[in-house]
Amino acid sequence: MTLRWRLTLFYTALLAFLLTGVGVITLYMMRVNLIDGTDTELQNTYKQFVTYLIRPIGSADESSRLPTDQQQLKAQQLQARQPRLQSSAVGQIGQAKLLARYYFPNSSVAVEELSFFSRQGLIDSLKAARTPEAKRDLFTYLSGLQTNSRRSLAVDIQRPITLTDRELEALINATDGRLHLNRLIADAPNREPTLMRLLVVLGPLTNSEPAVKTSLTSFESEPPLGIVYVARSLGTVQKTLDDLQNVVMLLFLTGLATAGTGAYLLAGQALLPLRRVQRAAERIGGQNLTERVPVPQTGDEVESLATALNAMLGRLEGSFEAQRRFTSDASHELRTPVTAISGHASYLLRRTSPTGQQQESLKIIQSESERLTNLIASLLQLARSDSGALVLQRGPIFAALFLSDIVRELAPLAQAQHTALTSAGEDVTFEADADRLKQVLINLVSNALKAGAQTVTLRSERVGDDVRLSVQDDGPGIPADQLERLFDRFYRLEDSRSRDQGGAGLGLSIARGIVDAHGGRIWLDSEVGQGTTAHVQLPIGNVPELDLDDVP
Repeated sequence: MTLRWRLTLFYTALLAFLLTGVGVITLYMMRVNLIDGTDTELQNTYKQFVTYLIRPIGSADESSRLPTDQQQLKAQQLQARQPRLQSSAVGQIGQAKLLARYYFPNSSVAVEELSFFSRQGLIDSLKAARTPEAKRDLFTYLSGLQTNSRRSLAVDIQRPITLTDRELEALINATDGRLHLNRLIADAPNREPTLMRLLVVLGPLTNSEPAVKTSLTSFESEPPLGIVYVARSLGTVQKTLDDLQNVVMLLFLTGLATAGTGAYLLAGQALLPLRRVQRAAERIGGQNLTERVPVPQTGDEVESLATALNAMLGRLEGSFEAQRRFTSDASHELRTPVTAISGHASYLLRRTSPTGQQQESLKIIQSESERLTNLIASLLQLARSDSGALVLQRGPIFAALFLSDIVRELAPLAQAQHTALTSAGEDVTFEADADRLKQVLINLVSNALKAGAQTVTLRSERVGDDVRLSVQDDGPGIPADQLERLFDRFYRLEDSRSRDQGGAGLGLSIARGIVDAHGGRIWLDSEVGQGTTAHVQLPIGNVPELDLDDVP
């Protein structure tokens, strides 16, 4: 994965984390605020309901007070048996419910009286019930009181609001005598329960006003103790939260898409100078060390990197130039004495009558002088190749005819070693320096003969817009870890044998220099015990249509 994509993914992931945190906190705070608002409304409704319960609204007649669930159930049964009968009891119940519904819209309320109990007495009774059986008996008794005195508004009396024993115990032990619960409540018969916020209050059935005698208790000294339920639907709260969640999700996706695109473009713009430096550095090789990478005027690390690369290239250029100059100067200086040594040895062999031992020594001197002359010539050619001074005389070449000439030229050497030397392949016309390319192929064939191959085949074929010339032999092969090192200067696979046969380890280096000057490439394929194939692939170039008569 590129640095640009890594930067884009990092900043996009970072923004996603931040947006997720902001969204979660926003939704949580909004939910808390909405629930707090609902709890405040429930508290106000509770105060009004208790006032209505203790002192009937608009009338001092207790007949307008909300009837118990049992009274409502009997009225419903009476109306079901006699639909046309409108008794005074039914009318009073309907009037009370209508009046209470007017004062408590959008709310479901209920009240249960705990006769003969005070708040502290109920707490003491719960503390006294130390065993599970005693607690169960207490809660059963309280349940009976609740059921007989329950009065409901906007609640299905067949499915009343109830508390579990655990919740009732928590309500009794609560410091403020209040519980807030989320409960599924059916607000009418034959209607599915909906999620509501429920306020449960345990306390005197009064709104902090002087107690008056009511039908709910026979005591005049203090108001009765009861449990009041006030519920309100959470549908509006949930809808608000859903809408907010959709908005947050839309902003999240839009923000991620915008941030990802922006990060990708910004990373690309920031890395553009670095890519220019990279492309320039890739173009620089041993033949063009004089080139330099562009230095962007950005005042950052990229500018420092480009400056450091140019400084390094300057040092490399100086080192290569010093090496090339030393090789060239040393070769020129060695050529004269070596030529003199070879000439004097030849003179002594021709003009004097040396003894047998002297004659053998003179021949050794002459042979080593010739080998040293070839080595000096190779060094001079490498020096010219390194400096870019290797001049190519390009011309059209017929591949099949070219390989046939090489086979014919090397046939005596191959026959002397009992090696079958042949050529085959396509007749491809391409453009190259025939003398330099022949030097490369002769070097490859010579290496195959030195390795002891019994069969050597030269082959040509077209590969796209290139021509590939191959030298295949059935020699002993070369280990895979040494294939690329064979192109290093003075590297020899078998030092002693190569030296005996005149090799200096420069042939493949010279061949690579010539092939590189043609804009091609050279490589070896080999397997130990299966032989070796050397490939030379060159661009065909701009070659006109020719026939054999056009080629000298």
